[in-house]
Amino acid sequence: MRIGVGIALVTLGAIIAFAVRDTSDSLNLRALGIIIMLAGAAGLWLSYRLANPRTRDETHLLNPDVEKQYSVAPHEKVAETVIDVTPTHLREDHNGLSK
Repeated sequence: MRIGVGIALVTLGAIIAFAVRDTSDSLNLRALGIIIMLAGAAGLWLSYRLANPRTRDETHLLNPDVEKQYSVAPHEKVAETVIDVTPTHLREDHNGLSK
């Protein structure tokens, strides 16, 4: 049962229980409407509980291989060559060009 069906049952039950002014010896419409509203409320509660489980298993949420990709710890292997990030006009080996 989805949320929309639960809301529809609560609405239908309220209409039957409080808006219909018909009398019958064999059927109590107020009781029927309240029963339908309770069924709708139970459906709403059940669909909420199925969509939002309270307990979660942490081992299934975190995959170690995926978590290792996004690790911020330094890598074991360091770059083999040094990368110079000094701007070219400030380097000492700048081919003797001056400003």
